[in-house]
Amino acid sequence: MRITVRGKNMDVPAALKDYVEKKVGKMERYIEGPLTAQVTVNIERDRHIVEVTMPLDGMLVRGEEEAQDLFSAVDLVIEKIEKQVEKYKTRIHARRSRPVSSRPEAVVEDLFEPRIVRLKHFPMKPMAVDEAIMQMNLLGHGFFVFRNAETELTAVVYKRKDGNYGLLEPEE
Repeated sequence: MRITVRGKNMDVPAALKDYVEKKVGKMERYIEGPLTAQVTVNIERDRHIVEVTMPLDGMLVRGEEEAQDLFSAVDLVIEKIEKQVEKYKTRIHARRSRPVSSRPEAVVEDLFEPRIVRLKHFPMKPMAVDEAIMQMNLLGHGFFVFRNAETELTAVVYKRKDGNYGLLEPEE
C-alpha cells in the first residue's frame, strides 16, 4: 500500500496524515492488488479541501470534497471514493456474469451499462487554446474538443468547478 499525502501551501500534521492513511487503507477491501493513492490537502480561507486520486485497473478514481475541518473532508471524500469503487466493481461483475445469447438478433439490456444515444460529427480546425475556451463558452458547453494549433494534437479544454479551465492533451 502506497499512500502519498501532501499539503498544498501547508504542512500536513502527523495526526491528519495518520487519519488519511487509515481511512484510505480501508479501500484495500475493495481493491485487489497493490493500492496506490495520492491525497492532497488544501486550506483556502475557511474552506478545507481534500482530494484523493487512485489508479484502479487502468481507470482513475478521483474525489474532491470540502468541509468545515480537514477530518470531515477526509470522511466525505472517502465515502465518495467508496461509492465510485463499488459502482465500478458492480459493473465489472455484471459484465462478467452477463448471459450470452445464442441468437445474434437478441438484445440483452444491461441496467448498469451506459450506451451511446447520440453520435455527433464536427470539423476539427486548428485553433489556439484561448480561442477554444471562447468557443466553448459561446456554445455553453462544459468542454470543447479541438486541434491545438501549437502542438497539432487533438486536445480538450474544460471548465473546472473552481471557475478556471483545464486542458487535456495526449502524451507524445
